[in-house]
Amino acid sequence: MNLFKSTVGRKILMAVTGLMLIGFISVHLLGNLSVFAGADAINAYAKHLHDLGPIVWIFRLAMLAIFAIHITFGVQLYLENRAATPDNYAVQKSLVTTFSAKTMIFTGLIVLAFLLYHLLHFTVQITNPEISAHNLAPANGMLDVFTMVTQSFQQVFIALVYIIAMIALTLHIYHGFSSWVQTFGINNGASQDKVITLGRILAIVYGLAYIAIPLLLLARIVK
Repeated sequence: MNLFKSTVGRKILMAVTGLMLIGFISVHLLGNLSVFAGADAINAYAKHLHDLGPIVWIFRLAMLAIFAIHITFGVQLYLENRAATPDNYAVQKSLVTTFSAKTMIFTGLIVLAFLLYHLLHFTVQITNPEISAHNLAPANGMLDVFTMVTQSFQQVFIALVYIIAMIALTLHIYHGFSSWVQTFGINNGASQDKVITLGRILAIVYGLAYIAIPLLLLARIVK
């Protein structure tokens, strides 16, 4: 079976890359939550990443490649399904499809747009140069990432961009676990229900945790 050409093969690749991306956002979330532990915590986390040198960039490029595979096949399969599905059947199908399932392609594209913005914002640091960590005075000998993050999320527009993107991510993962179950054949009985329920709970937990960062900083509960 040619994984890149067959529908089943591409769905398998989407499922595998999806799980890898969930692994990434899990690790990334733990690092981001260090902002709640104070300036030294998140600054030390950023310094640790910086000290990895080319390793961290190799990892980032690998994750971008995985994301590219995931989104490319997702768009392909969406367009093929639309072309192959009669309009009257599509109306009937929508009656039993969840909102997160019907919006998968759109939430995926929102996450893609957000990823590009996020890289420019916090990685390359060119969207808001006045509060870039590279332009701020060092804090305890480290880049002042804490101030960059807090001042960014105290701006309503930036905070809303992140909150909307994290809602899209939550919806995407919410249905993504169901698709993963179907792709790998865990589609009957209690096993299916347990995996889907666990996946949906995890999606909500991820969403709430990610949204809490810009929301609490915007409200100046954390500052």
